[in-house]
Amino acid sequence: MLASVAAGLAHPPFGFVPGLLGYGLWLALLDTEDPRPFRSALFRGWLAGVGYFAVGVCWITEPFMVDAKEQGWMAPFALVLMAGGLALFWALASWLYSLARPRGAARVLVFAGCVTLLEWLRGHIATGFPWDLPGETWQAGSPPSQMAAVVGAYGLTWITVAICAAPAVLAWRAGPRAKAATLGLAALALAGLYGFGLWRLDGAAPPKPGAPVVRVVQANIDQKDKWRPENLGMVFDTYVGLTTRPAPTRPAIVIWPEGALPAVIDDLMAPGSPYAPRLRDALAPGQTLLMGANRAQPGPDGVARYYNSLIAFRRDLQGLEVTGVYDKHHLVPFGEYMPAADFATKIGFRSLVHMPDDFSAGPPSRPISPAGVPPAQVLICYEALFPGEVRAGVARSAIRPAWILNVSNDAWFGQGSGPLQHLNIASYRAIEEGLPIVRATPTGVSAVIDAYGRIRAGAKLGLGALGVIDAPLPAALEMTLFSKAGDLYCFAMVLLSGLVALAYRVRPPRVLGGVDP
Repeated sequence: MLASVAAGLAHPPFGFVPGLLGYGLWLALLDTEDPRPFRSALFRGWLAGVGYFAVGVCWITEPFMVDAKEQGWMAPFALVLMAGGLALFWALASWLYSLARPRGAARVLVFAGCVTLLEWLRGHIATGFPWDLPGETWQAGSPPSQMAAVVGAYGLTWITVAICAAPAVLAWRAGPRAKAATLGLAALALAGLYGFGLWRLDGAAPPKPGAPVVRVVQANIDQKDKWRPENLGMVFDTYVGLTTRPAPTRPAIVIWPEGALPAVIDDLMAPGSPYAPRLRDALAPGQTLLMGANRAQPGPDGVARYYNSLIAFRRDLQGLEVTGVYDKHHLVPFGEYMPAADFATKIGFRSLVHMPDDFSAGPPSRPISPAGVPPAQVLICYEALFPGEVRAGVARSAIRPAWILNVSNDAWFGQGSGPLQHLNIASYRAIEEGLPIVRATPTGVSAVIDAYGRIRAGAKLGLGALGVIDAPLPAALEMTLFSKAGDLYCFAMVLLSGLVALAYRVRPPRVLGGVDP
């Protein structure tokens, strides 16, 4: 558990990089003699997962404290169940490794394959939850993170675990040459990881002139205050005031975060609403507002369906025109919809949305092209966790976007590590796809990020900051290898691990002088 806590603390914002050696300690502890190796591997893998995910998802208690009187009692159960449930994947990874039981340096490759396979499954089973993949330990924009442009975050997980598990050789009954060779290869791989990243970053192209200026609005209104009915006017005024703030160059695109206003947008824009003309007046002719909003739409049965959406409003001479809508497809279980809703309602457990009913999922994502806006792939909050989400959207439309727009309500995560982790994770989507990403959140962290995962200088609003970011939209790169091949390279590395394990099952390694080489 301590080994995996150290590995968890290696992630941003903690940045305890030596904690990556926790993977080596985990592997060394799996290889200890035990009369019941399979049961032991399951339990030790589960303990490793509990430590890792307790660090990674400690923010899960924050959403329940927004309405502490009604939902606060769920907070400790949420953390225990989340960490313990996710840890099952690491338990299965350890069990799978114990079945293979390779010898020598092959253990490192087999271990990396088992962990990566189960991490890939963690990101895909049911709705998937690929939060804090081991491959995303590296600060986005750093040299090691650039390998995600080739193999994606899952492939980088294999590389990271293989390199950092290699020191486990020091605990094995191996000869000095075998130990030196294993550690030497790991050091060479680490040097290659940094070398590739430095080469890629050295060739970074400067921003192209004439790029549209985007304004990201961060109103910094606490989640507890936002949903009080009497505060609707204050919330609206804050966003409008920041939208109309003077600037040397008028932004062509203004971005409000996920669920910016505490009301259904249909009501705010209905005829006779005082908010519709004020929103129109906040925009200049030709200016576009990309607003995260909750919207309602009657279903075939006449019952309203609620959507977590991104709506594009464009101001023309006549007024406001809706030029694009994206409805979130990948919803958060227990946050935006409730599995086993009838049972959950009976025990007083319901989703955290401030809507009369759960959100409905929109169609599978694809880029949108609102008037006056370069084609964009929208990722609303949770959707930015998933490697390949943008690639899948491009495949559905055959249109490659010029940028990624990530609107998120990170106010749910409080002022701790959650928003900073989310920023790092989302930035990996920029590296994987070679596309810039613009993040808009209500309370931080908002940022304009280039196609290498680096935050542009002066284009960041931290936790608890009130203000705007005005910055030209960074340029997109040519399609990366990951954007072309997806997880193909990751699967190849996992297959290599499987072939190595199979080879050692069929033909055990030579033993020289009673010493495992």
